[in-house]
Amino acid sequence: MRTLLCVMCCMLLFSLSTNAQSNNSADCRTAIPVCADGEVILPFVDGSGDIDDFGVLDDFPDRESYESGCLVKGSNSSANLENNTAWFVFRAGTGGQVGFNIKSLCTDGTENCSRPTAEWDFAVYGPDVSCGDIANRTALPIRCNVEVNSTNPIYTGVGVNPDTGLLGVPPVEDETEGNMNTYDEWLEVEPGQIYYILINNYNTNFDGDAEPFELTFTGSSVEADQDTALDCTLRDEFLGLDIIACEGDPDITLNALNSPAGDEIQGNVRWAVDYDDDGTIDDDTLTGTGLYGAEYVVTSPNSGRYFAVITTTLGTIVQDEGGILITFYSDPVLNPENFVEILDSNLSIDPDQNNIEFFVDGNSSYEYAINGGEFQDDPVFLDVPPGLNTVIVNDKNGCGTTEEDFIVVGYPKFFTPNGDGMHETWNILGIERLEDPVVFIFDRYGKLLQQLGSVGGWDGTYNGRQMPSSDYWFRFEYGEQENGAVVAKTRKTHFTLKR
Repeated sequence: MRTLLCVMCCMLLFSLSTNAQSNNSADCRTAIPVCADGEVILPFVDGSGDIDDFGVLDDFPDRESYESGCLVKGSNSSANLENNTAWFVFRAGTGGQVGFNIKSLCTDGTENCSRPTAEWDFAVYGPDVSCGDIANRTALPIRCNVEVNSTNPIYTGVGVNPDTGLLGVPPVEDETEGNMNTYDEWLEVEPGQIYYILINNYNTNFDGDAEPFELTFTGSSVEADQDTALDCTLRDEFLGLDIIACEGDPDITLNALNSPAGDEIQGNVRWAVDYDDDGTIDDDTLTGTGLYGAEYVVTSPNSGRYFAVITTTLGTIVQDEGGILITFYSDPVLNPENFVEILDSNLSIDPDQNNIEFFVDGNSSYEYAINGGEFQDDPVFLDVPPGLNTVIVNDKNGCGTTEEDFIVVGYPKFFTPNGDGMHETWNILGIERLEDPVVFIFDRYGKLLQQLGSVGGWDGTYNGRQMPSSDYWFRFEYGEQENGAVVAKTRKTHFTLKR
C-alpha cells in the first residue's frame, strides 16, 4: 500500500516530531514494525496501494479455494477497498494470546464529532508468510473484517470489543458476503512468529482525505508484559524486514525516520549498499531525498543489502546494523534448448521409465507441475509419459509463471486399436528426434509383423488381419547424440495390444 503516515504523538515505536512524515507503509513489503510497549499508535493515513492486496468476489469464483472470504466487500457491495491503507508487522516475543483494537477517530484526531467518517477494516496474515505469498494470494488472511461496524465509538479488531464486551468469533460468510463479524477471534502466537496487519477504510463515502485511527494491542500475553509480548527489538530494524520484490514492481522507498533517533537527526542520513550481500560495501555514496535525506528510493532490479547511518544532535551514531536486504526476482525463464534433461529413458533397460529434470534460468524459488498435475518443489519427475508433455513453472515469490511443451522420447507400453480415436497406432513417441530410427515388431513366436521408421505407426494388423490382444515384441535401432557424436543404440522389449 502506498501510504502517508503523519505521526501525532510519540507515535508508533519512537518519539518523532509531530510534523514527521513517512512513506514506509507502502505495501506489505515495507510494513511498519510495531511493538506492544504501551504506546498508542495514532497514524493519519492517506493514499491507496501500488499493488492490489484486497480483491473482490469476481476475482475468486472458486469460493472453496478462497476459504476465509474476508477479501470481498461484505454485505455492502459499494464499499471501498484499498483506500487510506496502512501495513504493520509484528514479531511475537512470547507465546500466548494477542489481539488488537482499531478505533475510528475524527478527522482532527479527536473523538469530538458525532461519528467518524472512516469505516476501518483489516486483514491479518501469518504466521511467517512472505509478502510475495500475500501479493499473489497464496497466503490467505487468518483474521479479518470488512463488515459495517455499528458501534459508536466505532471499534473493530481481534479479541474483545472494548465498547460492547463481545468476544470475537470466527468469520460467518455465505457465497456473496465476507466476514459478518466486526471482531474476530484471538490470535494464539508462538515466540518468533511474524504477522502482518493490513488496515483499510471501508466507508462508502470515502472522499480521499487523510484519516486517523487508534491502534492498540491487547491479549493475555500483552497484559502480562508489554515489553516482551511483541518483540520490541524489531523496532531497531528501522528500515524494516527484508523485502522480496519482482522485477518491474513499483519503486521501494526506504525511510530512516523511524529510527530510534526520532527527531534528533542531525545532517543528512548516509546511505550505502552491498549489492552482492557478501559483506563488502559496494557504494557508500548513495544520496537520499526528503527531510535529512532520510528516504532512499530503490528501483528494480537493484537487489542488495541497504544501510542507513544517522548522526544525532548528541553526536550519537544510529544504524540498523543488519541493514535491509532487497531482492528482485524475474519471471522464470526456460531456455528452449536445455530446460529439460532426460535422466533415464524407457528405451534403456534399467530403469525402464522416463525420468527427467527441469532447469530454470533465475535465482528464485520455483515449483513445477506437468500435464496439469499437482505442483512440487522438486524439479525431478519420475515415470513421465513418452511423447508430448507440458510443464508449468511457478515462481514461489509471486514473480510470474511460465509454460513450455517438451517431448520425451520413449515407447508406449500399450495401445488400443479399437476405433475410439485414442491410442489407435503404436510407435516410438518422439522418434523423429533420433538418428536413422527403425523399429521391427514381432509376435511372441518371433515372426516379423511390421517395420517402422520415423513416420506412421503399427495399427495392430498383419496382412489386413487384426492381430489379437497380446504382448508383442520390438527391436528398436537408432542413433543418439552423445558428447557431439552419434552413438548407435538398440532396445529390445515388449508392449501390449489391447482390444
